[in-house]
Amino acid sequence: MPDGLTDPLLLLLRERGMMDDLQFDEVSQEASRSGKPSLQVLQDYGLFDKDTVLQLVADHLGTSVVEIDEAAITPEIVATVPGDSARMYQCVPVAMFGETVQLALVDPLNPAVIDELGFTVKHQLQLVVADPTAVQQAIAKFYPAQGGGGYLDILKEIGAAAAETVEEAGPRGSDLSSEVNDAPIVKFVNLVLMQAVQDRASDIHFEPFEDEFKIRYRVDGALYEMSPPPKNLASPVTSRLKVMANLNISERRLPQDGRISVNIAGRQVDLRMSTLPTAFGESVVLRVLDRSAVKMELESLGFPQNVYDFTVETINQPNGIFAVTGPTGCGKTTTLYSALRRINTIDSKLLTVEDPVEYDIEGIMQVQTNEGTGLTFMKALRAFLRQDPDIIMIGEMRDLETAQIAIQASLTGHLVLSTLHTNDSSGAVTRLVDMGVEPFLISSTLLGVLAQRLVRKICVKCRTPFEPTEMQLGQLGLSPHDLGDKTFFYGRGCPTCSDSGYRGRKGIYELLIITDPLRTLINDRAPTVVIRQKAIELGMVTLRDDGLRNIYAGESTVEEVLKYT
Repeated sequence: MPDGLTDPLLLLLRERGMMDDLQFDEVSQEASRSGKPSLQVLQDYGLFDKDTVLQLVADHLGTSVVEIDEAAITPEIVATVPGDSARMYQCVPVAMFGETVQLALVDPLNPAVIDELGFTVKHQLQLVVADPTAVQQAIAKFYPAQGGGGYLDILKEIGAAAAETVEEAGPRGSDLSSEVNDAPIVKFVNLVLMQAVQDRASDIHFEPFEDEFKIRYRVDGALYEMSPPPKNLASPVTSRLKVMANLNISERRLPQDGRISVNIAGRQVDLRMSTLPTAFGESVVLRVLDRSAVKMELESLGFPQNVYDFTVETINQPNGIFAVTGPTGCGKTTTLYSALRRINTIDSKLLTVEDPVEYDIEGIMQVQTNEGTGLTFMKALRAFLRQDPDIIMIGEMRDLETAQIAIQASLTGHLVLSTLHTNDSSGAVTRLVDMGVEPFLISSTLLGVLAQRLVRKICVKCRTPFEPTEMQLGQLGLSPHDLGDKTFFYGRGCPTCSDSGYRGRKGIYELLIITDPLRTLINDRAPTVVIRQKAIELGMVTLRDDGLRNIYAGESTVEEVLKYT
């Protein structure tokens, strides 16, 4: 979903003087929080009725409002727009006059859609405005999803087009300028992106090898391979992605980073792009940043009650350091963003320094590091202290200088949130000591450390109870006597979860609260194992124990908990 600052409908209403700033802020915040379309929120708040808004949009675009009459949409009209394009761009043709097709969009104020559809539709396009709900219903009726058929069809189309080109022109060199914007390539890339977002992928990998070109998605932490496209598509697909990210197409010897913003199925999705030169071409990885799929609310993270209560209390402290630890991709940034959203009020100044900025949050000053220009974590943090902040978030405390400035900020009355790469919560203390931070500074500033992992959730549609073996229980450190009447579950596999047995992920947590007994151990430079043992004595629930809680609740499996704890 677009946020309030970029929602074209709300901006239009404000420009026309039909909304004041207070209404604009309220509606945009509710749309961002709930994930509802802004038109729906406007109706819910009783500010406008649907017909008024649709007529205003039509007047702004110089077109008319139409009623969608499904009976009048003939097969000939339906055939003017390919099914994958209709689903991708959320549009439906409603009428045809000679060579002109009237097209209704779920989001008519997105100008890029008409330009991109020009590649795939062979007719003149005339935009009309219609009820977005009616447009979505027509798309579902006339262009039902066919489970990947569109992808395979497009591969055939590309194969046929390539064969024709070879017959007509014979072998040719690697001039990509024309191929990059070829309709099949554009359609193919768009379809891959759409499929990935629909499948809830967190990353998309484009990998060139000697004899093949692989495309893989990471869903719920596991990689799945798509039907491999022809090897000769590697260069044009990579170049098309580079064009979308405004990167240098001709630079193939150095890694590049960029960002792509696309509208998929009516919602705005950001893609963080990274290229890496390999022996057989450039490998490209896209990190999918879909705000509507990530609920950045502390309540939705699945914290145990004691972890939730401590986190809420800690992020409202006037000063101190709260650290979140875990390996890459375990949801640390989502946890910190959720905490920032909770304390992002009009009376607090929030600054973040990240590498890179993953999600833009309204009301927070976010700085992206740039090694090329010398903007390091350390330089940004030094500047932060002169910007009168209340709360500072550091993407990662990765060296002594960064840690020292974080501690200095904490000692001078700022709350600091940060991440660290350690295996567990007690390891964070030792990591800071190893960096060279004085133990008395750690004990006087550190409020708590939250270690977390993401485990896959059992698919609720095919969840099945089973008896664990003695070997499985032994691996978990349990005996048959410990079980009592507890039931273990696994996922059999079904169409909903693509036969994997899992759907979605959830966090497991280990919270180290820095109390006076632990401060004494930190000052004495006690090793990790001693700090950990003392914390467990004081009531700390370990990652393994929290994993067991999820197993007993039927949320996850023995294999997942053993894999991550």
